[in-house]
Amino acid sequence: MPDPGLGDEAPPPSGAARAGGAERRISATRALLQVLPLLLVVGGIVYDFCTPPDFTAAPFFTAAPLVAAPLYSLSGTITTGVFAFVAVCAVHARSSRLMEASAITEIVTVATVAAMAVVINRVVRRGDRRLASARGIAEAAQRAVLPEPAERIGGYDVAARYEAAQEDAFIGGDLYAVQDSPRGVRLLVGDVRGKGMGAVAAVAVVIGAFREAAEQEATLEAVAQRLERALAREGTRRDGLDAFEGFTTAVLAELPHGAEAVRVLNRGHPPPLLLHTDGSVRTLPAREPALPLGMGELGTWPDRAEESDFPKGTTLLLHTDGVSEARDTHGRFYDPEERLAGRCFRDPEALLVALAEDVRRHSGGGMADDMALLAVRRP
Repeated sequence: MPDPGLGDEAPPPSGAARAGGAERRISATRALLQVLPLLLVVGGIVYDFCTPPDFTAAPFFTAAPLVAAPLYSLSGTITTGVFAFVAVCAVHARSSRLMEASAITEIVTVATVAAMAVVINRVVRRGDRRLASARGIAEAAQRAVLPEPAERIGGYDVAARYEAAQEDAFIGGDLYAVQDSPRGVRLLVGDVRGKGMGAVAAVAVVIGAFREAAEQEATLEAVAQRLERALAREGTRRDGLDAFEGFTTAVLAELPHGAEAVRVLNRGHPPPLLLHTDGSVRTLPAREPALPLGMGELGTWPDRAEESDFPKGTTLLLHTDGVSEARDTHGRFYDPEERLAGRCFRDPEALLVALAEDVRRHSGGGMADDMALLAVRRP
């Protein structure tokens, strides 16, 4: 059936149902964990009523505050411990064994475990605060290295999105940048070889060099050469393997002011796509392949930007290989041209949201590589 606002949707891949089922199971598990301490105490009381006096329900009462410690707040953990302590006292008082040695041992055990649960709760909460602080620092670093572009640049509608393959990760080797210049709006999407802080440092170098070159250079070819030289300088400052094998795949694009055209220069990167208003999708492959940036020592090919029509309403989509190399459970690669064909989107942001969700469904909810997405529409 048609999807309002998004166009006709292709049938969801087989991984979509599995991903939805997994999300429902996770939600159900979380709900169960929230009430599990209460269920343990109630279960201990029921167990004591339904079994002979020689059977003990102490394991239920000791487990309840331990389960509550990482899940509840401090007050919730204390309440659970008190509830478990009162319950164990009550079951022994009911059987008139409150002053027996075994009963006293169980009561002391529950009280000790409840006190330990409070300490565990404080340690867990302190770790959560540290994690939240680290996450905030990572988000700030990402915004500094990879800032979100404005929604409107040079008369074009713009949207960008970064999807990390690793949960709670914010920074990786994928990058995007948009720069308005006297010669048009210039775009960059790239993927730095490697992971970790070395890749982040290279991302900062590439984006910094691009912003400067996009303002100063007369042609897209000259911009690519500036990036090549910037990475070469960065390579001389690296140690070990990266000093010789560091590189960045990239695609640069230029939308000249006053012309319904787009110029694309590809350096070993997945080709961009043009999405037309009638739902058709066209890939812009490089007619002359070129080496990625930073591999100039292996050979030189003259950079040549290739021009295509870019009429009103058309959207240019640039992405990294986290999209095109996403695999389903059968090992099939994601084909963005095929998956986006026949669909229309309200704006570039809606396109990127739908694309990211579709890639995750295709890969069964997980991805092997990060995704950087950049979409620009001529209104």
